Amino acid sequence: MPTKPGKTSLTPAASTAAVALLIATRKGAFILKTDQTRRTWKITGPMFFGHTVHHAVLDPRDRRTLLVAARTGHLGPTVYRSADFGKNWKEAARPPAFPKAPEGEKGRVVDHVFWLTPGHSSEPNAWYAGTSPQGLFRSEDGGDTWAQVAGFNDHPMYLQWTGGEQDGTPDGPKLHSVIVNPGNPRHLYISMSSGGVFESVDRGTDWKPLNAGCLADFRPDKYPEYGHDPHCVKIHPLDPNILYQQNHCGIYRMERSAGTWVRIGESMPKQIGDIGFPVVLHPRDPKTVWVFPMDGTSVWPRTSPGGKPAAYVTRNAGKSWQRQGAGLPATQGWFTVKRQAMSCDAHDPVGVYFGTTGGEVWASRNEGAKWTCIARHLPEIYAVEVAEPRR
Repeated sequence: MPTKPGKTSLTPAASTAAVALLIATRKGAFILKTDQTRRTWKITGPMFFGHTVHHAVLDPRDRRTLLVAARTGHLGPTVYRSADFGKNWKEAARPPAFPKAPEGEKGRVVDHVFWLTPGHSSEPNAWYAGTSPQGLFRSEDGGDTWAQVAGFNDHPMYLQWTGGEQDGTPDGPKLHSVIVNPGNPRHLYISMSSGGVFESVDRGTDWKPLNAGCLADFRPDKYPEYGHDPHCVKIHPLDPNILYQQNHCGIYRMERSAGTWVRIGESMPKQIGDIGFPVVLHPRDPKTVWVFPMDGTSVWPRTSPGGKPAAYVTRNAGKSWQRQGAGLPATQGWFTVKRQAMSCDAHDPVGVYFGTTGGEVWASRNEGAKWTCIARHLPEIYAVEVAEPRR
């Protein structure tokens, strides 16, 4: 059984609500629903069938509003909003977009909206979006109209930070892991491929790199100020001083007061390594973290190492890791889990969930001790977000 995290007077009570999983895929969106027991699941969908859906997120401030980031074939990138948990949808009146370039000049064009983040609890209608190519946008009307965060998009260092037009990540460079400090709506973090982690303390007016201590073994300077490739970054909701990062070059932890990333993935088994996409934090214990490693050898297969998929968990902030593969394929499991495709609920014990590039959704009701496949034969899964809708 999972080790119980230490509790303090500030630790919130475990949830007892029904759980839903918002599944974003290459060919639409789905919702998996269960009751408080989390034993049986019912799937609905597809919504936006045939459209590429990169992210679907519930607004935790009202627990009814859903936002979906979609690329609608020939019509291009957009955002859809539902005020009734997916029964009805309305497209944003003004989706995230860079300003039109002057006549005769080449401008930036949003290829797809990749990441959605609700604003601070004190800003009930605020949302942030990250795009490809790298852009940051904000909505102040619940996701209906979006404006660029000019402090980043037009920053004098934008081209240097993003790597410029030559960026060749597989399906386009991403701005992702948009984080709002739960204790301060002016304190923001963003991450991006071929850039790194960046921080703003003035609601996005100005930005600074936050990559000290992070290895970039693919660059001549192995520890550059910027030019890194973070895959996913998370902040702990109970201790905003603690951040975790799954990076192209390992797993890291930062105490923001210290300001330096410390590699905690080197304690992973050497034959597995510490390369992967997602990182998931226990809602009540800042020392408990899940990752899902992939093969990061020289040809970068981006599949489970040796075809033997498993999650790994640490309960001591990365000093040691334990393999969690019970119930998963013992062999010939050639899939991986993308950066948004793993998450957890707030029950006790915590439920952990992930979606695969092979179109399966897996769930554990006991913090990863045993896994069960709860959906099969879906399109390639891009994101899995836990939601507790209001009843």
